[in-house]
Amino acid sequence: MSAQNIVTPSAEGLAASARAAAKGKGLPPVHKWNPPFCGDLDMRIARDGTWFYLGTPIGRFELVKLFSTILRRDGDDYFLVTPVEKVGITVDDAPFVATDFEAEGTGQEQVLTFQTHVGDFSVASADHPIRVERDPDTGEPSPYVLVRANLEALIDRKSFYRIVELGTHHEGWFGLWSSGTFFPIIPSDELPPDES
Repeated sequence: MSAQNIVTPSAEGLAASARAAAKGKGLPPVHKWNPPFCGDLDMRIARDGTWFYLGTPIGRFELVKLFSTILRRDGDDYFLVTPVEKVGITVDDAPFVATDFEAEGTGQEQVLTFQTHVGDFSVASADHPIRVERDPDTGEPSPYVLVRANLEALIDRKSFYRIVELGTHHEGWFGLWSSGTFFPIIPSDELPPDES
């Protein structure tokens, strides 16, 4: 096949395919689709959740939301997938950012529901865990919640500070309860002494 016969994936074509696939209710079944890999697209999701195409931020929320519905992670790689094509994109950290949450109940009955920057909701539970990675040099935490099918949201700083206020100690860890599951954040003995 000559180079001129290779079809280069484009955001416009992908958006058209995504719109056609998203006509039903709910999220498209990207986990069931196995189209041919069409190459990498110059699209990137920054750590703050901003989507870029050809180095320029995508300013239309509706388009970002549409692309987010056809996002899939296979191993460590991210793809936009439709029934007819699969293109690779770059994700700097997590593809979503949890920008807010609601807490209902207290103690082990507490339920935390996170909202992402593209309007997805995720109830933290055994199936949608919260995890915290700490920078080995600075100790700075990076908290995440699973949104769907191997796709996580980075919990933004203001939300993380708020959920830490709901934290408690359990079996040597400081962490959070949600949906009957305890999510450890930091070993209790690594917390500074309470100065209150």
